[in-house]
Amino acid sequence: MEGFTTNYLDITNEDVVVNYAPPSLVNSYSYKIIKNNDVIYESEILYNPVDIKLTDTGTYKIEVVNNYYNNSETITSSEYKIDKEAPIINVSENVYKIKSGDKLNIDITASDIVDGDLTFNITSNIESLDFKSEGVKRITYSVSDKAGNTANETIYVTVSSNNTNLIRVGQVGLVVILVLIIVFLNKYIRSIKLEKRFSKYTINSSKNKSISLFDNLYNEYMDFINNMSKILSKSVFLSKRAKRYEKYVQAFKQGSTMELMAKKIVVGVLFILLGALVKLLGSEIISSLEIILSFIVGFYTLDIIYYYKYIKYRKKLEKDLFEAISVMNNAFKAGMSITQAVELVSHELNGPIAKEFERVRIEISLGLDIEVAFKRFAKRVNTKEAVYLSSSLSVLNKTGGNIIKVFNSIEKNLFARRKLEQELKALTSSSKLIMYVLIIVPIVFVVFISMLNKDYFKPLFTNAFGIILLVIMVLIYITYIVVVRKVLKVRGIK
Repeated sequence: MEGFTTNYLDITNEDVVVNYAPPSLVNSYSYKIIKNNDVIYESEILYNPVDIKLTDTGTYKIEVVNNYYNNSETITSSEYKIDKEAPIINVSENVYKIKSGDKLNIDITASDIVDGDLTFNITSNIESLDFKSEGVKRITYSVSDKAGNTANETIYVTVSSNNTNLIRVGQVGLVVILVLIIVFLNKYIRSIKLEKRFSKYTINSSKNKSISLFDNLYNEYMDFINNMSKILSKSVFLSKRAKRYEKYVQAFKQGSTMELMAKKIVVGVLFILLGALVKLLGSEIISSLEIILSFIVGFYTLDIIYYYKYIKYRKKLEKDLFEAISVMNNAFKAGMSITQAVELVSHELNGPIAKEFERVRIEISLGLDIEVAFKRFAKRVNTKEAVYLSSSLSVLNKTGGNIIKVFNSIEKNLFARRKLEQELKALTSSSKLIMYVLIIVPIVFVVFISMLNKDYFKPLFTNAFGIILLVIMVLIYITYIVVVRKVLKVRGIK
């Protein structure tokens, strides 16, 4: 039989053998094998029939040039499609964990380099599996292309018991307990306020030694903190670390530094319990990493609270110190002595500065020299104004002089300094507002995007390049905050 002959049908995943027999009048011929529109083979001059074998994946054509005595002709075969590449099944995960009776959502697709999307051709044994009973279920997915190539993918699903009802009971119980605690605390706070209002009109019986439930609980809590601080004080590392909290202890009279360290640990444990409660409300179990993060957040929460309380305390102290100097100046104009002026400040003013001047008055009354008492005062308050006041009183106490004139000068200088601070604050307020907005906007953006799509930032934590990119972004963000704060900081005032 002349021409092309083969057993090829449509598309195949096997080798194709094409036989070419030249016509009887042909003296000689040659052929080319064209794969995907590219010539991959050219033969020499042939005379007899030939078997042409096609083996690799691709679309083939064979072009033959027949040479006659006086001319030549070119003939082309039909296309031969060979597909030996199996399809690819893509799944998001190979292991799933669900509760008994829950719906299983598996994101799965299939594609082939020749046939394209084969997702709708996927078959599986999922219909024959029982996801209401506990155990490990094996789902086998299979897909075939037109050439007969087959791909398989196995997914394992672990089905655990569904304790939804028990968890809901626990959730309701916890909510009820929290509500009761809030109600009792509210009643306790109201009773304390009422007690303070009526205490000046009542006389307590000397025989009444009973205490309330909340007072008893508070005493138990403080006993626990005291015992815990004694245990923690045996650690050299914690003792050194606790020294940084001395300024808070002195400012707020919060016991010892080790007691504050014990409170930080207790708050860290409470945050772990709170995290476990939140996970329980979501029908989940808290992980080890979440336990560590919860403890760290709780441990440093008191640092943040005390830091801002201390900043507020310092601002109040600096503001009241200016008023205290004005009161002392007026006292000196009225002919009072330094001791009388100090006593007047402690009685006329309120807040931390009154307590500090009361402490100075007590120290002087106990025989401490005025110079030493005010040096101790300046060390505790630790402001330039306090140092200036202490130095001025020390010099006046030693050498004498016009104390009214000196305090007039101090008052004018402090007033000018405060006025300059207010002007600088007004000039930089808009820039600081912009800085805070630019700092908060990225955080708000990340929170809202995460709420809309929980997996949006997932590549930043699961991919090596994503982790590197995340670290770079965080470093740039921190650098931005540090640089902007340094630019906006006015030196020479504080």
